[in-house]
Amino acid sequence: MTESDYDVRPACVLLHSSMSSRSQWATLMAEHDAAFRFIALDLLGYGKAPFPTPAQQAGFSLEHEVAAVQAALAEQLRDGETFHLVGHSYGGATALRLARTIPERIRSVTVFEPVAFHLLDPEDPGRIEVCDVVARIEAASSDEEATRLFIDYWNGPGAFDALPMQLRERFTAQVAKVKLDFVALLGEPATLRDMTAIDVPALVLSGRAGPASTHAVASRLAHALPRAAAAQTPGGHMAPVTHADEVNREIVAFLAQQS
Repeated sequence: MTESDYDVRPACVLLHSSMSSRSQWATLMAEHDAAFRFIALDLLGYGKAPFPTPAQQAGFSLEHEVAAVQAALAEQLRDGETFHLVGHSYGGATALRLARTIPERIRSVTVFEPVAFHLLDPEDPGRIEVCDVVARIEAASSDEEATRLFIDYWNGPGAFDALPMQLRERFTAQVAKVKLDFVALLGEPATLRDMTAIDVPALVLSGRAGPASTHAVASRLAHALPRAAAAQTPGGHMAPVTHADEVNREIVAFLAQQS
């Protein structure tokens, strides 16, 4: 294969939220495929990606998640090829870890309400709020109840019970990975000072109706990243799904400025 055979569109890696999959980005990919070579990945335990191994589960971390992302990218990108990086929620926290792991390959970073709660001080009200949610999920009497607590925290009281049975069952089957996601997020050692190493153009997005915890993370992160801009969109934490048009417009406009 010669250099002229390679796809000249800039690569853009997409990382989804917990209890989701690469299909979360279907609209973005379909509508802007002419300008970007989108690479949407399933994070461990979601979509078609394998669940973490027993050895990984014993001390699950964002390092395990990033290693799996790198392995997947090795099959789709040329050695050393640079790319834009977009992540939502848990995918956003994973994106931040990936950007610090291979900074030489990152062209830009876009995150929507990354759940990087490790960036909040222990006494921060947002972190206290999340730790309370995690404790209630861990103490739930059943997987269904744990899933209800998770879904309702991000989408409002009654959101889980309003879903069709098929979706409730699908989400409930994924709650074991959600628990590992929280272990990784709260155990991540990176601080706001470490975020200064992500010295590329960055966009930190949040939904106007998002929870205090992720608004706190977004605010602090936007100030910590050396070259960051911040913006808000309609909707809450799940705006990349519920308000995809508005969120995708912000993402694509930012990417176009960097390409």
